[in-house]
Formats: sequence, structure tokens, C-alpha cells
Amino acid sequence: MTDTWLSQDAYDRLRAEYEQLSGEGRTAIAKRIEAAREEGDLRENGGYHAAKEEQGKMEARIKQLRELLETAQVGEAPEADGTVKAGMVVSVRFVGGAADGDQESFLLGSREQAGDVEIDVYSAQSPLGGAVVGQPVGSQVSYALPNGRSLTVVIEDARPFTG
Repeated sequence: MTDTWLSQDAYDRLRAEYEQLSGEGRTAIAKRIEAAREEGDLRENGGYHAAKEEQGKMEARIKQLRELLETAQVGEAPEADGTVKAGMVVSVRFVGGAADGDQESFLLGSREQAGDVEIDVYSAQSPLGGAVVGQPVGSQVSYALPNGRSLTVVIEDARPFTG
């Protein structure tokens, strides 16, 4: 299960960003491109190339936001039933290695949620998030790090995110 969970506040903030970029943002960048195009030779027109690059980045963000907004689970976090789900605050304890015994708590949700909360946010697509999602509290899971090593954690708690 790799559903993306967003609080209503995060959803509303992202919806407003999407509407601004796909409306006013597109209009403004089109005007900048047109103004730069009128300056003449496009091969040596730095303003034109910068505006086109900005347009590309903006269109990528619009696409990312559209996909997120269309697929996200929005609203209240799921009820605690002993299983880790998107929208929960997960507490883990590291087992073995240099981090043995260290504890960490994080929100399993969208990285886009991070602007609204005071806790680290891991997506279900991240190595740790992917390892714990769907697992019962009390289980021990291992996950691969980008450097090829692995870490093991014990899931100590999973409770609904309350903001």
C-alpha cells in the first residue's frame, strides 16, 4: 500500500498552489516568453531561454501537484488498529549498528505535508517508510539504504496524526 495521505490543510495549500501556477503562473510566464521573443534572435536571447526553463520547471510542478491532488487520501488520519498506515505517526527503535537503541518518530505521509508539521515526514516510497507501511506494531523490519547497507528497526508505535 503506497497511498499518499495529506491533512486537509496541506491539501488546501497545495490546491491553491496548483490553481495559482496553472492559472496566473502560466499567463505570466507566457507573457515573459513573448516579450523575450520580441527582442529578436532567440539563439542568443538569455531572457527567452531563462523564461523557457522556468516554464518547464513550472509545468513539471503543475503535473506533480495534479497527480498528488488526484490520488491523495485527504482528511483525518486512519484509526489505530495496530498496523502502520499513511497518515500515522510511527515510532521506531533502531536495532544493531551505530544507531542501536536510537529512537525516531515520523509522520508517514507526503513530503508535501512537511511544510505544515513540526515532525519529520517520510513517504511510503522512502526506504524506511516503505519498510514499515502495512506492518504490525511490534514487528522488526529491515530496509536497504542508498549506500547498499541495511538498517533494522522495531516498530514501537503507530498512532493517528493529529496535527
